Amino acid sequence: MSSFIITCPNCSHQFEPGDTMRDEIEKELRGKMKEWQKKKEIETAELLEVEKKKMQTEMQEAVKKSLAADYENQLKLLQQEVLDNAEKLKESRRKELEFLQKEQALKTREEEMQLTIQRQLLEERSKLKEQLQKEESEKISLKEQEYQLRTKELEKQIEDQKKLVEEMRRKSEQGSMQLQGEVQELMLEEMLQSTFPFDKIEEVGKGVRGADCIQIVRNQFGNESGKIIYESKRTKDFSNEWIEKLKKDMRSHGADVAVIVTQTFPKDMERFGEKDGVYICTFNEVRSVSLLLRNALLKIADARKSQENKGDKMVMLYDYLTGTEFSEQWKAIREGFMSMRQSIQKERDTMERLWKAREKQLEKVLLNAAHIQGSVEGIAGADAVNLNLLEDNDTMLID
Repeated sequence: MSSFIITCPNCSHQFEPGDTMRDEIEKELRGKMKEWQKKKEIETAELLEVEKKKMQTEMQEAVKKSLAADYENQLKLLQQEVLDNAEKLKESRRKELEFLQKEQALKTREEEMQLTIQRQLLEERSKLKEQLQKEESEKISLKEQEYQLRTKELEKQIEDQKKLVEEMRRKSEQGSMQLQGEVQELMLEEMLQSTFPFDKIEEVGKGVRGADCIQIVRNQFGNESGKIIYESKRTKDFSNEWIEKLKKDMRSHGADVAVIVTQTFPKDMERFGEKDGVYICTFNEVRSVSLLLRNALLKIADARKSQENKGDKMVMLYDYLTGTEFSEQWKAIREGFMSMRQSIQKERDTMERLWKAREKQLEKVLLNAAHIQGSVEGIAGADAVNLNLLEDNDTMLID
């Protein structure tokens, strides 16, 4: 870029203008350029006006000279010029419209992009929220799964019992009393088997009058803890002979408890209870009755087992207490006790010596403080200064 040189009109000295001077000169030149342009525009307008008037004059003269031909030619020229100007104006407007449309389309595209970004953010947040909710739901589902499975099992058992009851009711309406009794026996066995899956439910042989089934109670280790014998009756009247007959069957089968399941009670009973050593209940109550009796047999069996070999255990305990092993262990305990006792006594003696030393120090401090207090009171008076280390109601710690 060539530098701009200024020559002084007085001394002909040449120099380059500074930034400030250059800006002022450029500003002045721009102002003069604008004035010149404005002047030129005015002159051009005046010339155009003159030329226009001149053209009009010439056209008038030409029209006068050759009205028909010249008028038609001028008219065509003017029409063509108007058409050309209109076409140029139309093209200019079309380009301006295209520019505005492109600008609006660009603006619309930017707004759509912003909206798209916002939608994507909202979708990602929604997906993240759904994922968190899904994980939390899965955790809750895992916790509730075992409870739901257990509930389903109980519902299935209840539904099965309902089906059995409905089947029994249907058969009772169609069959005889004997058939109804057999259905109740079957339901009783199935109910006991489903309620106590670890116990053994044995059916008394067909054609044998009296007991229907026997429940062999087993503990958590599978060991037999007792027997419950059941007899199912479904008649309109209760017979006291059933009790004696079931007690006889209980003795013959070695059972511990006997239960009669019936829809009618003896005349002196209105609900579940015990009569002459036999429990009597309805079919709806037999599940609860069986559970209570079974728990009682388990506890009795545990109590019996704890009493077994009691004499042998006493002998073993005596041998252990009089043996060398117990003697040596007790000697070790006694030695540890004596060592701890001596250590505590030593600590107590040490602390007592320390307390005595501190009491002597405290006595010395109090004596010195008493001398100072007496001296001050002799000079300033008893009420001038309070130098008591102890309050009036405090007691001395020194013997």
